[in-house]
Amino acid sequence: MFQSFIDLIFPRICAGCQQPLQHKEKLICTDCRFELPFTNSHLQEDEKLNKRFMGKVKLEHSLAYLKFVKGGKVQRMMHELKYKGNIEVGELLGKMYGSDLKENGFSDKFDVILPVPLHSNRLIIRGYNQSDSLAKGLSESLGVEWRNDILKRGISAESQINKSRLERYENMKDVFFVDKPEEILDKKVVIVDDTLTTGATLESCVLALNDVGVNNVSVIAFAATY
Repeated sequence: MFQSFIDLIFPRICAGCQQPLQHKEKLICTDCRFELPFTNSHLQEDEKLNKRFMGKVKLEHSLAYLKFVKGGKVQRMMHELKYKGNIEVGELLGKMYGSDLKENGFSDKFDVILPVPLHSNRLIIRGYNQSDSLAKGLSESLGVEWRNDILKRGISAESQINKSRLERYENMKDVFFVDKPEEILDKKVVIVDDTLTTGATLESCVLALNDVGVNNVSVIAFAATY
């Protein structure tokens, strides 16, 4: 009764459709959960996704949870997560995808989850790394450790927005490095990012891991352009 009164004064809004949530709905409304544009890349080979990394880096698995459509529900959820501090949305999406992956035998495919890091300056300004929340949610559902002290960003790259494909790759060269490589040397590593466009950021992360001898690497993006 009290929660209903609070919701009347301060309505809780769905991160996908921006409509008021109904009683017992959390963060994303029931309609949006059913209407999300899933890629199902964990169920079958996704040529459009794989093509972005083909001939550049070797991956055990390249996965994306949702299709990113400009102006759509997924973009709004990523905006809530990335720019409005709604890290609970990231954790929920991580748990949802982690549950799907677990049901389809992915629990033993990964030993450690590494979120794509922010530069320390940007982390101070924003106050959080959106990829951490996604990794945390995945970790809870999959039962796989996540670490944000291994993969680090050494250069504060320029924003990728409005850059060409080539400019994005050049912008991300030598941006990342690995701390404590001995702790993941023989492990199956999966790198987690919020949004995938050209793949330049994830490719740079994979190369940083390869440089220290980590060769069993996968990537997960929670939203990908198609």
